Order: sequence, then C-alpha cells, then structure tokens
Amino acid sequence: MSHPLLVRRDIDFLLHDWLGIDALFARPRFAHLDRETIDALIDLSEQLAVDAFLPHYKEADCHEPRLDADGVHILPAIGEALARYAELGLFAAGFSPDLGGSGLPYLACAASFAWFAAANIATAAYPMLTVANARLIVTFGSAGQIERFALPQIEGRWFGTMCLSEPQAGSSLADVRTRAVPDGEDALGARYRLCGNKMWISGGDQDVSANIVHLVLAKVPGADGALPEGTEGLSLFIVPKILPDGSRNDVAVAGLNHKMGYRGTANCLLNLGEGGGATGWMIGQPGRGLHQMFLMMNEARIGVGIGAAALGYRGYRHAVGYARERVQGRPPGRRRGDPVAIIGHADVKRMLLAQKAYAEGALALCLYCAKLVDLHDDAASAALLGLLTPVAKTWPSEYGLAANDIAIQIHGGYGYTRDFDVEQLYRDNRLNPIHEGTTGIQAMDLLGRKILRDDGAGLAELRARIAATAARAAAHPALGGEGTALERQWSRIADTIAALRGREGAAALDNATPFLWAFGHAVLAWLWLDQALAADALPAHSEEERHFVEGKLRACRFFFESELPKADAWLAPVVAMSDIAADASPDMF
Repeated sequence: MSHPLLVRRDIDFLLHDWLGIDALFARPRFAHLDRETIDALIDLSEQLAVDAFLPHYKEADCHEPRLDADGVHILPAIGEALARYAELGLFAAGFSPDLGGSGLPYLACAASFAWFAAANIATAAYPMLTVANARLIVTFGSAGQIERFALPQIEGRWFGTMCLSEPQAGSSLADVRTRAVPDGEDALGARYRLCGNKMWISGGDQDVSANIVHLVLAKVPGADGALPEGTEGLSLFIVPKILPDGSRNDVAVAGLNHKMGYRGTANCLLNLGEGGGATGWMIGQPGRGLHQMFLMMNEARIGVGIGAAALGYRGYRHAVGYARERVQGRPPGRRRGDPVAIIGHADVKRMLLAQKAYAEGALALCLYCAKLVDLHDDAASAALLGLLTPVAKTWPSEYGLAANDIAIQIHGGYGYTRDFDVEQLYRDNRLNPIHEGTTGIQAMDLLGRKILRDDGAGLAELRARIAATAARAAAHPALGGEGTALERQWSRIADTIAALRGREGAAALDNATPFLWAFGHAVLAWLWLDQALAADALPAHSEEERHFVEGKLRACRFFFESELPKADAWLAPVVAMSDIAADASPDMF
C-alpha cells in the first residue's frame, strides 16, 4: 500500500458506474468533455496529491503558522504545493473557458478535491476557500470586480477567504457589528470604509500568495448612525489585503488561533480599520450580503463534508493496512499455533465494516450532492440539493470522525502515538463537526428552514427517488429486505414530520439534532442500497472485481443491520417533543 489515501476503483465506481457522470456530457456546457478527460483529471489529482501534498502532511502539523511584524508565515512547502496546483490549472478547473477555466463539472472537481483533502486537509483548505470566493464574485460581482478580484484567484495567484464570524457573535450573524461607511464610488463600484473584528478566518493571512481577497459581511449604518438589526442588514464587501494601487489595506492580524488540527491552515483574528478604515467594495445591493454569502457557504459546507469523508477514508485505509500486517492472538477456540493477523478477528472485521460504511458512504453522499450542483438548472434537483446540503456537511463530519476514532482503536496503543498518521487524522477531522456551522445549527437549518418552513419540493423529490430505489431492490433476490426496511424507515420519518407540522412554537426545534441524526442515517441507507444495486449489476470478471462488489454489498447489509435501527431511538424524543433538555435549569449543571 504505497499511499493509503483513497481507492481509485471506488472513485471510478462512484463517478462512472453509480453517478453516471458521462450523462452530464450531453449538456451543452459540458459537451466538450468525455470520460478520458475526467479520468485524466483524477489521474493528475491522485499523482499531485501524493507528490506535493502528502510529503509535508506531518511537517505542517509540527511547524504551525507564525506571526511577526511582517505578517503570518506558513510552511514554504505549502506554497510550493499550491503553486503546482495552480500551474496545472486546478484552481480554474470548474470555471468556464471564458474565465480561463476548463469548464469541468462540479462533480469531477469534487472528486479531484477529495484526493488533496485526504493527502493534506490543511493545505487543501486554501484552494477550497479560494475557488468558492472566486465563484461568488463571478456570480454576483460586477465586470470590473470579476476582472480585478476573481480572475487572479481562478489563476491561483491570489487566495481568498470568507469573513463572517466575530468574537462576540460567533455563528449568530445577526449580531455582526463590523460597520461599512460609504466612501464614494470608482470603477470597481460603491466604495466603503470598514471597521470591525473578524474571528476564525482560515487563510486570513499568509506569505505564499501575491494577495488575499477577503469577502466580509458588514452592516451599513443608517442616517442616525445605528447599525440595522438582524441579518437583513448585512451587506457583502470585497476587502483585499493589497489595494489596486499596490498599497496595504487597513487589515491587521491581531492574532493566530492555535487549533487542535488543521495546523497548516493559518487561522486568524483580523482587525479591520485600525488606521481609519479598510477599503472595500460592495457586491451587489445593500442588505443582500447573507443571500450572496450563502453561495460560498453552501459550497464550503459540501467542501467540509468532502474533506471529512476523505480524512475518514484515509484513516480506514490505514486501518486495513495495519490489520493485515499486525499479527496478534489466535481465533477463538484455538490455543496453539502461530498468531494470526488481526484482520482475521471478528471484532476487528466489525470495526472495519463500520469504517467502510461510514467513510465510503460519506464520500458517496458528498459526490451525490456535487452532481446535484451540476443539475442546478433543474428545479427538482435544486430543491433536493437544498434539502441535503446540511446533511452533506454534518453526516460526513460526524461519521468521518467516527471512522478515524475506529482507526485508532484498530491500531491499539500505536494508534494513540504520533508515529502513526491516524492520530493526526483524528485531530484534523475533529474540526469538521464545528466548521461551517455546528451540527446543531445544521439541524435547525434542516428541520426548521428546509422542512417545516419549506414548500416540500425537496422532500417530495427525495421520497420519489427513495421509492424508485426501493422498487428496484424489491425485484432483487438479495436486497428486497433492505428495500422494505428503507420504505418503513422513511414512513416513520414522514409521520414524525407530519406530527411536528401540527404543533406550534419553537419547541418543535428543541430536538432538531436527533432528527438530523435519524434523517441522515436514513439518507445514507438509501444511498448504500442504491450503490449496492449498481455494484451488483457490474460484470465481475476478475477476482479483484468480485471482492469489490462483495465489499459494497456487505457494507450495505452492515448499514441496514447495525446502523439504520438507531434512527428509531433518535426519532423517539422528536415525536414526543421531549423537554428533557429544553426545560433543564441552567443552575442544575
């Protein structure tokens, strides 16, 4: 096992055999592509991840970013890797040719990104944010803003950030206090002076790109000087580190956040306006900032999910390799003879099956959502994407981490040491349940906004696709039981939603997180069954291919036997509208 990152056969299965990326080529904007192009991208991504990202994985963990009078300095190897990433056109891959890109589907770009996230999540964070930043400017910015601020990011010369959180506000964006005061207008649009503080800014400063483009949420004060209330008053501004005239903008790094993982990513507290006001240009109209920022936030949510899945997947591959090599113990009932590799023990195989179900399932979910991004002009696909986005962020971040936890357990005492990568993989992945909105925030988004306050189009489309998968399973001699179990579980979820719709008040959201857990597991059960049907239809000519198909079928069976039954326990307090937590007095803790 030369590089235990991802399994190439699995990536090919997800892209070609299951998701059918070739069907996208019938669309006019992808008509210039073919399977050879996609395969070449994946070949390139795998090779570059191994050659340029993986070698400094542990070094970047040991040599964190440092701050001095000249700014933030990061490991030079990070800049070297990202320079190669840019030279090979990977920042630009998903943009249209008229913007200097290759016009590749988001699905292909997401599969490409998974290799880099698996190899070195901290380094991969820079292009993930930069690409999403540039896409937002391309979508909502003026022609001048696109040319000045998006194109250099698409080329990979400049990097980008998203500046939302503040020390006093955290995830409560309604409480943002950064203010933007009008300062005239120029060729780049309405110009403002910004003053405030932004916290947890990944890539907030570094010394490997020629410039940094900050996208900053701020509020424009009214005539009385007061800031507008709520999120409706948020506007979005482009605030570059270096201004168009070559001078430094009024953006200062007040400190670095020293995180448990992702240590190669410079995470900063930024002060805007210490010298009178940072210059920024408004994107679009006032008060539309959060609406615009959701484009980047949603892309980042899927990106966080992919990263979490990739880290869990890499941990799984490490565990498989270690279990094959580690000789210890004998099978039950046999006291003599040579010890066996621990992969022969039933409990180790149980743990490996759980890892496989979590890691491969998480990656499948993220790539499924990536394909929905490519189909956004279809109303049903767009509605389904909106429904599944909080799941695509949360389920991989929770269960990719669970896969990493199991990897340490399989390694035994060795897994708890820095000599083995699984220790760092766990630390890196622990951020992802917090990144881009905690699990609780995603749960309220799913249940509150996407289900109880939605028109139901996304949920209806999901149920239709699940019913189609269950119907196909019913005709399969080995998967009919799973199809029945899937339909039964989704009926329970439908009953739960119906019960919540009939109740008033915020109490319906008190148990949103258990609902998300149950909903997410039911979604993964569907995707595992759908994959199992696709795998079983493959012509398994070789022994290796037969083992691959068997792995998919057994992981599906494992998920239905060991994981899906948990959903009922999670739904119980939701249906009962349990107040066990909501009514607990703070004084009792």
